[in-house]
Amino acid sequence: MTTEELKNALPNFTDPKLLEAILEKGQILKLEPGKILMEPGKFIKMVPIVLEGSIKIMRMDEDGKELFLYYLDAGETCALSLTCCSASKPSEIKAIVEDPTTLISIPVAVHEQLSDEFKQWKDFVSSTYQSRFQEMLIALDAVAFKRMDERLMRYIVTKMKQHKTNELNTTHQEIANELGTSREVISRLLKQLEKKKWIELGRNVIYIRDDFEELISK
Repeated sequence: MTTEELKNALPNFTDPKLLEAILEKGQILKLEPGKILMEPGKFIKMVPIVLEGSIKIMRMDEDGKELFLYYLDAGETCALSLTCCSASKPSEIKAIVEDPTTLISIPVAVHEQLSDEFKQWKDFVSSTYQSRFQEMLIALDAVAFKRMDERLMRYIVTKMKQHKTNELNTTHQEIANELGTSREVISRLLKQLEKKKWIELGRNVIYIRDDFEELISK
């Protein structure tokens, strides 16, 4: 990869020296869907910056229950991994590759060096904290204040936009895991949406109407 290609993938970085440092000291990785990038309790040794694809960030409790927090898309990194790196603490999240993904892995020591040397890197880290904090507040508000049917519908919209498709290949159990509820609850709510003809349920697939987002906003 050239510095020009990296600049196109990471438009926030225009400093040629910073781009060269990232290319020189980072490692480009190509990952397939399902690959677990980070796990709770394990130390994070690098900062991942997504160049293409997406990574799903989950929070897990002591019983192993998962809660979806946010996605990392192209040009983004994970605020929680930055926090763990800076504090030399084990990971508190689970990161799973959602789509075929290319990322550049920045070692912890290099992250600290870039923070000292390049304002654009410090600004990138700062904006990452700000945007991810807002997304986690949204996730917290959803758990605390929204009914499960509302959360499910917003989840479907998020997935549609993430994958740019009206066909979601997933199981009721996978959705339940990400929303922190039971499969039975999700199955019941999905069947209610199917009765309204807003979705159609297949085997491990959900077909969604083009105007689904408009329907749930009424």
